[in-house]
Amino acid sequence: MRGAARAAAAFSTLRRVTSGPPRHPPAMDGDSPNGSVPPPGAGDPPGAGETLISEGRATILFPSANEVFYNPVQGFNRDLTCAVMTEFARLQLQPKGIRVVLPGEEKADTGGPQPPENDNGDGDTTTAPDGPEAPRTAKPGEVCEGGLRVLEALAASGLRSIRFAKEVPGLRAVVANDFSARAVELMNRNVAFNRVGHLVAPRMADARMLMYQCKADREPFDVIDLDPYGSPAPFLDAAVQAVSEGGLLCVTCTDMGVMAGNSAETCYSKYGAVSLKGKFCHEMALRIILHSLDSRANCYQRFIVPLLSISADFYIRVFVRVFTGQAKVKASASKQALVYHCVGCGTHHLQRLGKVTSHGTSFKYGAATGPPVGPTCEFCQQRHQLGGPMWAEPLHDPAFVERVLAALQSSPGRFQTEERMQGMLSVVTEELGDVPLYYTLDSLSSTIHCNTPSLLQFRSALLHAGYRVSLSHACKNAVKTDAPPAVLWDIMRCWAKIHPVKRERLAETSPASRILSVEPTLQASFTLRDDANPSSRKRGLKRFPENPEAFWGPKARAKAGGGISPSLQEKRKRHQNKRTERTDDGTSLKNFPCKRFKEGNCSLGTQCCYSHEGGAPATLQP
Repeated sequence: MRGAARAAAAFSTLRRVTSGPPRHPPAMDGDSPNGSVPPPGAGDPPGAGETLISEGRATILFPSANEVFYNPVQGFNRDLTCAVMTEFARLQLQPKGIRVVLPGEEKADTGGPQPPENDNGDGDTTTAPDGPEAPRTAKPGEVCEGGLRVLEALAASGLRSIRFAKEVPGLRAVVANDFSARAVELMNRNVAFNRVGHLVAPRMADARMLMYQCKADREPFDVIDLDPYGSPAPFLDAAVQAVSEGGLLCVTCTDMGVMAGNSAETCYSKYGAVSLKGKFCHEMALRIILHSLDSRANCYQRFIVPLLSISADFYIRVFVRVFTGQAKVKASASKQALVYHCVGCGTHHLQRLGKVTSHGTSFKYGAATGPPVGPTCEFCQQRHQLGGPMWAEPLHDPAFVERVLAALQSSPGRFQTEERMQGMLSVVTEELGDVPLYYTLDSLSSTIHCNTPSLLQFRSALLHAGYRVSLSHACKNAVKTDAPPAVLWDIMRCWAKIHPVKRERLAETSPASRILSVEPTLQASFTLRDDANPSSRKRGLKRFPENPEAFWGPKARAKAGGGISPSLQEKRKRHQNKRTERTDDGTSLKNFPCKRFKEGNCSLGTQCCYSHEGGAPATLQP
């Protein structure tokens, strides 16, 4: 009943969400028209137990106690989102005659890479309106009439929404929502501190009910950003309905243990797909969330078009557009695939769920035929694991990624993580979009117990054989290629002839023995080719940077009531017996309750190594 009362109270606040910018008192003297960061003391000063955190062009007040969640690791995520939203605003506003302008572009003839036309996902295009009137300009920090309406469904401190208001041009309104009263209170202070109240409107509501209500009121959002602590699965159904036609949906998943194969059954319950624990697990995680988004959108005759899908640090981030079209939805089954993964040699095969055949100008949709494998692996005779379904179409829109890269180069210095963004996006543009999943050099070598060839040698061998090959942004030593697995193992067999393997040490039934017992039909050449070295590698871009500090990853969940949650390092040390610095006197076991004491049958008393705190023992029944 308490949860129902809270939901009802949240529902009553939804009517306050308006389509226009919120009312805001007149700007005080000294306010910057472009929304620059106010100097210390311009807004409410930090209170006791609060600190100032600066990121991008925003400076926020943040409590020292872990009441509201904030993770500095996600700075790259927020930088990338601002860059993607800026280019999305160009695409959406150019047909309306609105020119997006970034700092440094005011004197240019065009505000960055302007799109010649607007794609609606079905191949139709809409050109900019003709007329003698000059296009309006949209700058960061200014309200743009007819601009984008943005929702940050889980805003916490409001940092991301404030950065949107100060760094992304072409916005009409930003709704920063959270279900925590403490978070909303902090957001109100941060919005006033950064003087973006003319754009950002904090709200306290259940994110799902807010999106459902905006769908019912026919006031969809042009951009919806979902960045929850953990899984976004509870919010996906509402998000695919509340986003406007052709709108942008930005989703972050931090539950990588589930999506990378550690809990396949949990992954199925959340995303409708079984994850596999293979070397390609990070790319498969991207394809699982895209499958989940598309399948939920299909329920409402909608479908997704991925713009950019990124695996970085400990999370994945996808940017997709959502369109409506019954004909396109019929083709969704052919965009999904199951994965057969050999547990012995790691070979994988894809099985599409549907197929599309064309008959002139019409299309026929049906079930696919299969499976692509036999009862056992053809190379090592081991069994297969079955995973998926997952998204089997391209992860990115190359033209859109090129636009984001061009904008970064035309307006340098906008982001702190700009070098990493340029490196990662450059690798993304080099990826083979029509080749799902990848192999890794170390796994291929370890399977047959040989030393590892260099990246250039292996790529050269594939190119000499007439196949395409690329890297993957998701893994440093990944090999994405359209070569069949038989060609890959032939290349490894040829490499093993040059660098012999001690065959006498291999068991007859091992994958290495069975693979090497077959003579290669392809004579691989490992002579280095100039085109084997990717452009991003030649230019020395920061593609796979090392973590800047220890424990660079997820942080402890914010704790309601203002208590300080123990850090993840302390929890790991207490709950795992894998730390060499732990004492051997057994005192650490006092952190755990005694089960026998709770049952009332612990006879050790004070000599027990476990804790007897927490109340009297239960009375045993005869």
